[in-house]
Amino acid sequence: MAEWKVEFHERFKSEITDLPSGVRIELAAVLILLREKGFRLGRPEVDTLEGSRHPNMKELRLKVLKVQWRFAFAFDPERKAVVLCGGSKSGVNQKLFYKRLIDLADKRYDDHLASLEKRHGRSGQADKRPSR
Repeated sequence: MAEWKVEFHERFKSEITDLPSGVRIELAAVLILLREKGFRLGRPEVDTLEGSRHPNMKELRLKVLKVQWRFAFAFDPERKAVVLCGGSKSGVNQKLFYKRLIDLADKRYDDHLASLEKRHGRSGQADKRPSR
């Protein structure tokens, strides 16, 4: 069975180095599952992010040393999982945490889709959900 491609948004590539090592290790483990299962990976590792402008916005759900971590990602029109941003839910109001996470994820995903359109010259392609 073919593996799914997983990539990081350019800004997230630099942010990941600031994460605690235990979180990076756990994130890597969940990303291996995502590569293997793609759309079929569900709870407890993946859930849909409600409130996003993009219906395919999801979250990777991690727990490291009793701390909940969430990382927003979406499957793009090329069927790649693009990890956009993330953070710890610890010490933050849940509504505020998700508002910030989703706002940043939406912006970064918009940027990603625009770069795909520019690279491929396909107007409107980015608005389509990937097929399963």
